[in-house]
Amino acid sequence: MKLYFIDWAIISGFFLVSLAIGFYASRSARKGFSEFFLSGRNMPWWLLGISMVATTFSADTPNLVTDIVRKNGIAGNWVWWAFLLTGMLTTFVYASLWRRSGIATDLEFYELRYSGKGARFLRAFRAIYLGVFFNSMIMATVLLAGIKLGAVFLGFSAFQSISLIAVVTLIYSMLGGFRGVILTDFFQFFLAMIGAIYTANIAINQTGLGSINALLSNPKVADATAFLPDFSNWENALLLFVIPIAIQWWSVWYPGSEPGGGGYVAQRILAARTEKGAVKASLLFNLAHYALRPWPWIIVALASMIVFPDLNSIKSAFPNIPEEMVNDDLAYPAMLSFLPSGWAGLVMASMIAALMSTISTHLNWGSSYLVNDIYRRFVDSDASDKRLVFVGRLSTAGLMLIATLFALLLSHALEAFNILLQIGAGTGLIFILRWFWWRINAWAEITAMAVSFAMAVYFQFIHPALSLPELGIGIKLVFGILVTTISWVGVTLMTEPTQRAVLEKFVDRINPGGPGWKGFGDQERKKWSVPTGIRDMLQGTVAIYGFLFGTGYMIYSDYLLGTAFLIIAVLLFGNLWHRIRSSN
Repeated sequence: MKLYFIDWAIISGFFLVSLAIGFYASRSARKGFSEFFLSGRNMPWWLLGISMVATTFSADTPNLVTDIVRKNGIAGNWVWWAFLLTGMLTTFVYASLWRRSGIATDLEFYELRYSGKGARFLRAFRAIYLGVFFNSMIMATVLLAGIKLGAVFLGFSAFQSISLIAVVTLIYSMLGGFRGVILTDFFQFFLAMIGAIYTANIAINQTGLGSINALLSNPKVADATAFLPDFSNWENALLLFVIPIAIQWWSVWYPGSEPGGGGYVAQRILAARTEKGAVKASLLFNLAHYALRPWPWIIVALASMIVFPDLNSIKSAFPNIPEEMVNDDLAYPAMLSFLPSGWAGLVMASMIAALMSTISTHLNWGSSYLVNDIYRRFVDSDASDKRLVFVGRLSTAGLMLIATLFALLLSHALEAFNILLQIGAGTGLIFILRWFWWRINAWAEITAMAVSFAMAVYFQFIHPALSLPELGIGIKLVFGILVTTISWVGVTLMTEPTQRAVLEKFVDRINPGGPGWKGFGDQERKKWSVPTGIRDMLQGTVAIYGFLFGTGYMIYSDYLLGTAFLIIAVLLFGNLWHRIRSSN
C-alpha cells in the first residue's frame, strides 16, 4: 500500500503528540511510586473508564473479531460478549471492595487476605507469572497485530514494525508513568474510534454493493449475520454460546475480564478518587467496550468475506507476507489497504494508537508488579521513591523486550485468545469467592494456578504428541475448569485456614459481609451489599446487551425491534446511573 506525504505527516503528528503527553506527564510521574503507578489515587472516573476501553481496544482486537466472524459468524462473538457478566459483577460488587482496600496493586491483596509462607510465595510468584510471562503473552498478541499492519500498510518486516512501536511506546510509558498512559489513552481512543468507523464505511463501498443492506443480504455473508448460533447444530451452539454464557464468564481468568476484577482494571479502580468513582469508571468501560465498539469491526469483517472470500485470496493480494502469517485475522488489515490518501494515514495512526494504548498499559501494570510486589516487598523495603521510579522504568524496558520475542512465535489472533482462555480455565471461581468465604487460603489459589496451567500445557503440547483423538476447544475448556475446580476445592478443605488475626484485619478494612464471614469482625456495620449488587449486575447486563443488539437491529434496518431494544436499554441504564449517583 502506498502512503503519501499527507499520510506520513498524520502518522508523524500522532507520534509527536504521544511523546509530548509523555514528557508532560513526566513532571508528576517522577515524584514517587504512587504517582508513577496510580497518579496519586486522584484520577476522575470518566478518564479512568475511557482508559480501560482504550486498553482493550488494541490493534489485535479488530483482527480477533474478524477472525471470529469469518470462522463462526457474528454469533461467534459470544466467546467474549459473555464476559460482560464478569464486567458487571466487578462493577457492582467488587469495584468498591478493591477501592476500599487501599492497596497499591491487586497482588498486594494476597498478604492482606492470606497468611504465612503461602501468601508470600503467591504474591511473588503471581508477580512473575502475571507481570512477566502472562503480561508479555498479551503484549505479544498486540505486537503480532502490529507486525501484520506493518506488513500490509508499509511492507515492513516484523523487526521494523516492532522497533517503531517499541521505541515511541517505551519513551512515553517510561517518562509519564500511569498518568502518561491514561492521558494518551484518552487521545488514542477517540482517534481509534474515528478510524474504525471510517474503515467500516470504506469496506462497504469496496464490496461494490454500495449499502449495508446489500452487504447483509449478500449470499456470501447472509449465514454469518445471526446474533445467536443455530441451535439445530447443538455442538456448534454449545461451543459458541452455551459454554461462554453458562460457564466461561465466571470460571475463566482473562485479562481485562477477570472474575472479581484484577489486573489493569483493578489498577484503574485503585486510582479512582472515591468508591463511587470506581463504580462509574467500571460501568463506563463496560458500556463502551461491549456496546459502542464492536459494530464497525463486525461490518469490516463481513465485507472482507466478499472482498477476500478465502485465505488464498489474501495471500494473492499480499504475496510478500510469510505464509504462516496468513490467516483470517489478516483480513482486517487487508481491508485497510483500500483506504484513500489522507484517510490511510489517519486510520494507520488510529490502529497504531489502539496498539500503543494497550502496550503502554500492560507495561505500566506489569512494571507495578515487579516494583511493588517483588523489589519493594522482597529486595529493598526501604527503597526511596526515586529508586522505585528508576526500577519501574528499567522493568518497563525489560518487559517490552520479552514481549517482542514472544510475538515472533505466534501466527494468528484467535490462536492466542484460545491459549489464554485455557491457561485461565477453572481459576475464576476462586477469585469471586475469596472475598466472601473465609475458608479459602493461599494454597487453594496456588493449586488453581498450577493445575490450570498444567492442563493448558497438556492440551497444547502433550495431547497432540501422544497422537490421541483431537478434542474441541469447548471440551478442553470444560475439562480444564472441572479438574482445576475440584483440585483447588480439595486443597482448601485439606489445608490449614488463614490465621484468624489476618482474617479479622481483612474484615475490619474491607467489610465484605455475608454468611461466609460469620463470626469475623463487626458484621453489623453495614448492610451486605452483594444481593443488591447482583440485582444491579443483571440489570446492567440487560441494559448493555440492549444497546449492543438495539444498535445491531438498527443497522439491519429493523427499526421497530432496534428501537424497542434501545428504549429498554436507556431506561434500565438511566435507572442504574441514578442509583449510583444517589448512593452513599
